[in-house]
Amino acid sequence: MDSLRQDLAYGVRTLVKNPGFTIVAVLALALGTGANTAIFSVVNGVLLRPLPFREPERLVMVWINNTKGNQPQAALSVPDFLDYRENNSVLDQIASLSFDDFNLTDGDQPERVQGTMVSANFFSALGVTAQTGRVFLPAEDQAGADRVVVISNGLWKRRFGGDPALVNQTIQLNGASFVVVGVTPPEFQSPEKGDELWVPMSYDAADRLRIPSISTPEDFKKRSFRFLKSIARLKPGIALGRAQAELSTIAGRLEQQYPDSNTGMGINLVPLHRQIVGDIKPALLLLLAAVGLVLLIACANVANLLLARAAARQKEIAIRVAVGAGRARLIRQLLTESVLLALLGGVLGTGLAWLGLRVLVGINPANIPRLDAIRIDGRVLGFTLLVSLLTGLVFGLVPALQASRPDLNEALKEGARGSTGGIGRRRVRNVLVVTEVALTQMLLIGAGLMIKSFYTLLQVNPGFNAESVLTMQVTLPPVKYADDSQIMVFYEQALKRIEALPGVQAAGAATSLPLTANSLARRFTIDGRSPASPNERLLASYAAISPEYFRAMGIPLISGRSFTDQDRGKSQQVIIINDTMRRRFWPDEEAIGKHISIIAEAGLSREIVGVVSDVKNSSLDGESGLEIYEPYLQFPWSFMAIVARTAADPLRLAPAVRDEILAVDRAQPVYDVKTMAQIVGDSVSQPRLYMLLLGIFAGIALVLAAVGIYGVMNYSVNQRKHEIGIRMAIGAQRSDIMKMIVGQGMLLATIGVAIGVVAAFLLGWAVEMLLFGVSGRDPLTFIALPLVLVLVALLASYVPARRATRVDPMIALRAE
Repeated sequence: MDSLRQDLAYGVRTLVKNPGFTIVAVLALALGTGANTAIFSVVNGVLLRPLPFREPERLVMVWINNTKGNQPQAALSVPDFLDYRENNSVLDQIASLSFDDFNLTDGDQPERVQGTMVSANFFSALGVTAQTGRVFLPAEDQAGADRVVVISNGLWKRRFGGDPALVNQTIQLNGASFVVVGVTPPEFQSPEKGDELWVPMSYDAADRLRIPSISTPEDFKKRSFRFLKSIARLKPGIALGRAQAELSTIAGRLEQQYPDSNTGMGINLVPLHRQIVGDIKPALLLLLAAVGLVLLIACANVANLLLARAAARQKEIAIRVAVGAGRARLIRQLLTESVLLALLGGVLGTGLAWLGLRVLVGINPANIPRLDAIRIDGRVLGFTLLVSLLTGLVFGLVPALQASRPDLNEALKEGARGSTGGIGRRRVRNVLVVTEVALTQMLLIGAGLMIKSFYTLLQVNPGFNAESVLTMQVTLPPVKYADDSQIMVFYEQALKRIEALPGVQAAGAATSLPLTANSLARRFTIDGRSPASPNERLLASYAAISPEYFRAMGIPLISGRSFTDQDRGKSQQVIIINDTMRRRFWPDEEAIGKHISIIAEAGLSREIVGVVSDVKNSSLDGESGLEIYEPYLQFPWSFMAIVARTAADPLRLAPAVRDEILAVDRAQPVYDVKTMAQIVGDSVSQPRLYMLLLGIFAGIALVLAAVGIYGVMNYSVNQRKHEIGIRMAIGAQRSDIMKMIVGQGMLLATIGVAIGVVAAFLLGWAVEMLLFGVSGRDPLTFIALPLVLVLVALLASYVPARRATRVDPMIALRAE
């Protein structure tokens, strides 16, 4: 222990005596360690940290596997849900939920709050209890039960100031009174991201305020109307495969009993953790591998610095050997110094990681699950400590082995110098430079592919003009707007007032906007045409829109006409389709005048009066599917998105547009105020984040590689001053010296670039899954980025080469 304290004390003194070396080494290691700590924090929070529920490994999502529609995760109908709940022996509990929003009108400012209608056993299935009050009682989703609500801890503090007296008091939701029975714990996160309140769903649909707004009481009786999500808790000891098999047997029995609605409707159980995490796991692991490469590059850099420093310490080490120090003792001392460097880099890296995570969480990127669980905890700190210790051993071992075998005769000569510090050490330094250049090249190509992929994604035509378009959501409460005519009057008045505002060029409304998660779908049939097969089910994206919606959104009309104010009520029932639908069903004939029937509207026949261009409804990288639009004046919906095309900055008009809506109904909240450009940006937030992170890591690697090449060449020049002086004395020109030094650096860089290109080519499949419209072996990227690295290497070699040409032969040739 005493010798360890001596090693530590001596190591600290040595590092303090060489502040330049210490600062450069610690910064390089901090960048590598900090990047690894930050990404591991994300991996830990998203992938490794258990869900905040009791025995979360027993929780599964229950989906309909719609083999006919190629939908492995389709929602359940109420009758199907009840059948699965009553007839299984493998589920401890099964709960249902349906996302919905609520108008909260307590206080001066009405607010739209995201919530979910759930079965009464929702919280008990998750294993969650209330922080204040209670969760739902078993009978509170039955007919005649009181209207109750559980609110989130965040809503309780934000809206009600954390008042404990709120429990058992009433609040106004959708124009009706609900009793607050409980408040969830602060750590509770609903499977539906962003939920702030939960209301028991009424399965008998007797209470209109306790069924989701997308449904009607009649829908609850239909097996074909599927809108419920379902979470189940497996019984103790029941494996996922056994539960899947039993529920599949129930699905087969339902298919036989109800062939019209349940043919091809299997069952699919997905662990809740996998459901929440989604498909982000491969991307996170790829980023973790990328930061691992950054750390290796930093290690190679510091190892080179240590080799150079060891050469400068040859005399000191030789003296210690001469007076009896053993090789093992020297290696331990040198490794102690390396570990100290690594620990200092780890401490600084943890600080950098903390700052980076604060920025990441502050950005709040869409589509990144479990963002609230991302933080630096004990596991992350343990990971950082382990990485720091391993890093110290990795980059310190080779220099320690090299330095612990000094040539005593040469090292102890007065004024001794080596031409290059020894052939062995030179080879090690060269190998390290080649390695970090190769790793840097791999990262550069990966980042280049991501940048090109993201640029290609942004060039996709979404089918609308997103510039200068303001959007906001409005949902009318069913108690106040129970009649279709009331709904139509509200939206007509609101749109007329908005269109009259200075700076507004057009205003419209739609049940859903492109590139949002709110899109609807409708099954339909084509009048006069038999199905292609007995099991054919035609499904299209659906929106009810106002007459000016296409103009406000900049969606081109290809043929026919748009809707007008006369398309209302009992007038001719009309519909507009997209170009993909026209090409599929009427490729060689005119679609205008044809008729289709929407099954949800009791087979009401509608005439096609127009064809519009395709719109990207789900994502920019997805294919455009079938799309149908109908006039909201013929089929009103209580929830609509308002869109306004403006002549200037849309957000500057947001307060005025909001005021016009409130002028129609002062108690009506307006929410989700965004520009269409923001919606487009949010839809690509995940690939943008991957591109930025990989680009940052590649930039760090490029800087470290340049520093590494510069350091090796600069050290080489210092060691070869005597040789350079001789060469110049016997006639070598400055250009010859320049070529010699630059050539040496470029040889190392070229070998590293070649190895990196080959490795990146072989590993192209790993990044290809994150790319859009770009091959993992894109020729332009594989040509351009190696040239970039070669140019950086040339500059890094040129600076010490230029210094070498200024060596004074007379000074260099002084007698040793």
